[in-house]
Amino acid sequence: MEPSYLGLHHSGELSDRCRRLVRVMESCSLCPRECRVNRLKGETGYCGTGRRASVASYNAHFGEEAPLVGRSGSGTIFLSSCNLLCSFCQNSEISHSAAGVEVEPEHLAGIMLHLAEMGCHNINFVTPSHVVPQIVEALIVAVEQGLNIPLVYNSSGYDSRETLETLEGIFDIYMPDFKFWDSKWSNRFCNAEDYRKVATEAVREMHRQVGDLLIDSDGIAMKGLLVRHLVMPNRVAGTARIMEFIATEISPNTYVNVMDQYRPCFNAGRDELIKRPLRSREYEEAVDAAKKGGLGRLDSGNRVRLIYMQ
Repeated sequence: MEPSYLGLHHSGELSDRCRRLVRVMESCSLCPRECRVNRLKGETGYCGTGRRASVASYNAHFGEEAPLVGRSGSGTIFLSSCNLLCSFCQNSEISHSAAGVEVEPEHLAGIMLHLAEMGCHNINFVTPSHVVPQIVEALIVAVEQGLNIPLVYNSSGYDSRETLETLEGIFDIYMPDFKFWDSKWSNRFCNAEDYRKVATEAVREMHRQVGDLLIDSDGIAMKGLLVRHLVMPNRVAGTARIMEFIATEISPNTYVNVMDQYRPCFNAGRDELIKRPLRSREYEEAVDAAKKGGLGRLDSGNRVRLIYMQ
């Protein structure tokens, strides 16, 4: 299956989309924060990112979901900064402290091509929501030099529907988190009281564009939606409600990774509700909730579990 962005490039539509996305940065509303700063002049808002994207690291990653990893790994690019900034972030140096190096489009394109040459099955952008114009600028350069593998949009789920609409046909695989159902907790841990409203709209739009996850005969993801959900202590994530929403309002065939690797990172140790690791029974309850909700395509999760056996 040919990545859909190739057709957009050949028709000239990819360049048009790029110009539209860059213009949005003049009064930035790329994400739901809508800071309205002029990033084209170097001003920064909530994400702390100006005109250029920064890259913290990149590699052939083997810790991702099975359909992304395959035999050769997912070509993962960790982008600096974030538009959500969770208090329990497991990558706080990258997201909160913005560790990384600013890159021009040609440099980012070179990284994409290098990962493809390594044999990676896809190019996986981690926390892309605040730098989609820069990604598309680099994509144009990379396509002209032969890039032809799917792109993965690996986000927090706190994505603007309008921005996602502009990305239609650029990303073949969407992999959002769905972190919280209750606005009380999303506000407490992410300063995003509107998280559920935003995430439900975003996941609907992503599924509209790409549908259920399509996996080829070798077990490799080619196109579609894959949803991640991090199970948290004391049920603050609202797992059962999220699973019900996905099964009934998106698709019962949605590929879901119910993740068990929560541990208290960054500022989590200051909060009584989330200052301990996940317990095994909490994770088991979450998986049961996904199954009872009607979801059958759950990631195998063959990764190390950092949970209390209680």
